[in-house]
Amino acid sequence: MTVTIHLADPDPAWAEQYRHEERRILAALGDIALTVEHVGSTSVPQLAAKPIVDILLLVPDSRDELAYVPSLIAIGHAFERREPHWHEHRLLRASDPAVNLHVFSVGDPEAARMVLFRDHLRRDETDRLLYESTKRQLTQQQWTSVQHYADAKTPVVSAIRARATATAADPDA
Repeated sequence: MTVTIHLADPDPAWAEQYRHEERRILAALGDIALTVEHVGSTSVPQLAAKPIVDILLLVPDSRDELAYVPSLIAIGHAFERREPHWHEHRLLRASDPAVNLHVFSVGDPEAARMVLFRDHLRRDETDRLLYESTKRQLTQQQWTSVQHYADAKTPVVSAIRARATATAADPDA
């Protein structure tokens, strides 16, 4: 079985889809939702993306699933994955609109890297174009899973993250 990755041209509707989902998450979780952020390619204007809105949710402790998972399921999210080996990440999905909800504990460094990457791509046209051209090139291939496609982007993502980190450390550089 193979997977074909489809990239959509940038769509201003993604920002509204995020805002709608953000309101639903905040209403469902209240004070448990410490941070809700639009991340991933759909959060970067002018960047082609898989038409799935990625949302970062920070909670006090992502391992305490009873504190947030039932409320998210009640508003239409499905529990997809528990990754205790990778930053205690939890993934939930929704389908209308298509959403990947990434849950981490507050203060997790991976969550900070996601925001740093997004912010850098919003500011840096050269890296945004490099990232998009890499994604477009990779979509020309068949993949055994979406994760294999994501893994194939790792060298470029790592290089961009390194530049983003350097820029954040010295914004005048």
